[in-house]
Amino acid sequence: MRVIGLMSGTSYDAIDAAACELRITGDALVLRPLGMVRAGYEDGLRAALAAALPPGTVTMADVCRLDTRIGQAFAAAAVRADHELCDGRAELVASHGQTVYHWVDGTTVHGTLQLGQPAWIAEATGLPVVADFRPRDIAAGGQGAPLVSLVDLLWLRGRPGTPVALNLGGIANLTAPDGTAFDTGPGCALTDAAARGFSGGRLEYDAEGRLAAAGRVHEALLARLLAEPYYALSAPKTTGKELFHPGYLREALAGVGTTLSAEDIIATLTALTARTVADAVRSVGATEVLASGGGTRNPTLMAQLAARLPGIPVRPSDTLGLPSDAKESYAFAVLGYLSAHGLPGTVPAATGARHPSVLGSVTPGRTGLRLPGVATGGGPRRLVIER
Repeated sequence: MRVIGLMSGTSYDAIDAAACELRITGDALVLRPLGMVRAGYEDGLRAALAAALPPGTVTMADVCRLDTRIGQAFAAAAVRADHELCDGRAELVASHGQTVYHWVDGTTVHGTLQLGQPAWIAEATGLPVVADFRPRDIAAGGQGAPLVSLVDLLWLRGRPGTPVALNLGGIANLTAPDGTAFDTGPGCALTDAAARGFSGGRLEYDAEGRLAAAGRVHEALLARLLAEPYYALSAPKTTGKELFHPGYLREALAGVGTTLSAEDIIATLTALTARTVADAVRSVGATEVLASGGGTRNPTLMAQLAARLPGIPVRPSDTLGLPSDAKESYAFAVLGYLSAHGLPGTVPAATGARHPSVLGSVTPGRTGLRLPGVATGGGPRRLVIER
């Protein structure tokens, strides 16, 4: 089956559309990557989305407009991926949507909201769409995240030692072979916020870690940031920009009582990410880290992470055949494929749910709904990347 996975993460910098061929052979799910296209949000939509994210306030009219416009943007990305990567022969779309709120109280998640109305995707592509993946796991008592954990566990199964899959997006998360999975804290969320704030919106992020490399870590600010109670919570746990947003950073800076340069602040925030991720990696006894996400393109962050993990190699996921920029999009393509085949897409040990769940809601395509029959044998036990 040819599946398109659509993803826009907590950095909301673009929509990634990754296409792949998926098939089950014996106990293996075989994934053949077909490529990825990236479509940025147009400026007005991106500004409206940024204004709606916590701690911003919105009306229901704002939510309706965003749900429609994001859905239309996702639809355009899916059409492009079908034409450019699948020769117009895609069979299913799996859309994560755009997270705008994750309702967390300590280690309990009460709800989540991803916008991007899938009807627009189904109408534009003519294909069935699996979307709204997270709520079912939350209804079963889980965190609703990190949902890529099942894919990570299938992918890393059989690898020697204790390999850990790490995603460095706006929020960083990891998965260990025993099923332990959690958000470690801010990946790029706070450095992105600082880069935008100090540049007046001219910069979206610290490109290639240049600002961090030019600054010095302010130890008092770092200590204040590390005192955040989230880091002491036990897994499973999730977080997001409901906590780590620009106002959070402004409050931390106000508490330091001195004026710092943009470079020193971003250097300190980069050190925060490296420190909290490294602490999390060591806490699960990792012997190897396979990293993906936008943060892997920041050499300053990656160098600091490597320095904090002596003896533990940190490698891009590309080394095992999964492109680091597209890994999450491929992961949701896999989750959509599993849902279409009636197979669970969660691991209770990873999310804290009471049981595994078949994820998502399905919007029929142009010719109605003709999904494959339910797969037998309990689903795949490993993920094989076909190169």
